[in-house]
Amino acid sequence: MGERSVQKKQLILEKAKEVFVEKGFRNVTMKDIVDACEISRGGLYLYFSSTEEIFREVLLTKEEEDHVLAESVGENATVSEIFALFLKEQKKEILRSKKTLAAAAYEYAFANPKDTTLKKQFNTGVAMLEKLIRMGIENEEFYDVDARIAAKNIMYVLEGLKIASLTMGVSGETVDNELYMLMQGLVIEEE
Repeated sequence: MGERSVQKKQLILEKAKEVFVEKGFRNVTMKDIVDACEISRGGLYLYFSSTEEIFREVLLTKEEEDHVLAESVGENATVSEIFALFLKEQKKEILRSKKTLAAAAYEYAFANPKDTTLKKQFNTGVAMLEKLIRMGIENEEFYDVDARIAAKNIMYVLEGLKIASLTMGVSGETVDNELYMLMQGLVIEEE
């Protein structure tokens, strides 16, 4: 794909993400994306054949952005600092969940039960946290816990907070309390 084609595809994905955030997954049509991108239907169909295909690509792009964030953490940062930054980013996402892909992602998962994109993202998050927790245990920054179970627990709590934020709303204080409980069971406080 030439550079212009790559840029056009990127533009489509950026505009499509905005449409999915605004309308969810089920309510988006190819026409909505055509209108948002200000391109012809044929122009859109050169790159994508369905809203499902576009949405999967948007999810993969978000996952890549998350990896870039993880890699951008300074090499001198402690495991506790990296963990705190991760939780801070999660809090931002939870509190602005109505302006993220969260609702659309859940709609997509219900509409496509055989698609494993969200499960893969969840498992990637668990693996990343498990590695981080193991490093924290080795550095004696974290309590000696079962890293896999702790990582899964954190991911389940975060997913629960995202759903609660979407369905009934949660305050920053509520999120802080839940994240504090997670940290309290993991991070060794300095005396």
